[in-house]
Amino acid sequence: MAKNWYPIIDYTKCAGCMQCYNFCPHGVFEIGPDGKPKVVHPENCVEFCKGCGKICDQKAITFFGDKKGGK
Repeated sequence: MAKNWYPIIDYTKCAGCMQCYNFCPHGVFEIGPDGKPKVVHPENCVEFCKGCGKICDQKAITFFGDKKGGK
């Protein structure tokens, strides 16, 4: 699993639809007290997987380690 690759959620865009949470089979996300997904286990993310970002209708997910969109 990745140490330098994980999703970053932009909560100004996130609608709390849980598509990313429901999509990810690796347990990267948990549901926060506000009912929105939180990246709690970034170490579980598979390097260069962008599945949760692609499925996000709000375009609220970028990736740490992605030279194009992450930090």
